[in-house]
Amino acid sequence: MRNKKWHEYLWIVSILYLMLGFFNILFAWIGLLCFLIPLGISITGGGKTYCNKYCGRGQLFNILGTKYKLSRKKSIPKFIKSKWFRYGFLTFFMFMFVNMLLISFYVFKDVRSLNEVITLFWTFKVPWNWTEISFVPSWVAQFAFGFYSLMLTSTLLGGITMLLYKPRSWCVYCPMGTMTQGICKLKEMKNK
Repeated sequence: MRNKKWHEYLWIVSILYLMLGFFNILFAWIGLLCFLIPLGISITGGGKTYCNKYCGRGQLFNILGTKYKLSRKKSIPKFIKSKWFRYGFLTFFMFMFVNMLLISFYVFKDVRSLNEVITLFWTFKVPWNWTEISFVPSWVAQFAFGFYSLMLTSTLLGGITMLLYKPRSWCVYCPMGTMTQGICKLKEMKNK
């Protein structure tokens, strides 16, 4: 039996993140690391190392799908693998991220009031007003609600595709994976 390396336990971080956000929405801010670290690794020449080695969400789906046999292990449909779908999903995801930033800005400027809801699949609003947030500015809490919505929705989408197809099907169309792949291609073109 081989000794596991520390990074093989990062799936626990994904579970902890979702649990902590459930009890206090402000923990959602930690999720920014899932945006910044992959981009930083990719920009500094590490390629897709984050996706292949450090992504806790990918590890979690792999464990659930393989070890616990929750995946049907079917091939992911070609259209999901296609460039237009991956970049289309990235564009949609970024649009929703910018929208979340705008809403947080409007709360900061007192144009809107704090909306204590988690929005699942960018459609279904779930009241989430049991966590204590009165000690931070409203815009900080608003960003947390929006970001947690984004992270929870993407985890649920990944879980659904894990159940229907192969364990790490989410990785095929993950916006961070698409961005890091794009950065790698740009760096490759620059070096030619």
